[in-house]
Amino acid sequence: MKTVFLLALSLLLGSVSGCSEEQQNKIARIGVTWLEGDYRVTYADGSHVKSWEVRDSKVTSEPDKGYYYFWAVQDGKKIYVQTPIVRTYIEEIP
Repeated sequence: MKTVFLLALSLLLGSVSGCSEEQQNKIARIGVTWLEGDYRVTYADGSHVKSWEVRDSKVTSEPDKGYYYFWAVQDGKKIYVQTPIVRTYIEEIP
């Protein structure tokens, strides 16, 4: 179900490629208010790429702020992460 939702969101965003980047960002912000499960969240901006694993937890977004928020495990510690929706990719992991 989650994979279908993410695929549908990707297709929606792909279909609005004729829109400005700001319009695409607004649509992306509406698409995800929260996802619960296991995910890899990756932020990529040029050569800077950072990934986090979210296990049995939620990834949330606030459309007006333009950020994803989540708890991730890094070096055996649980950390709180806030990353811009723009250039952030979420994929479900087993």
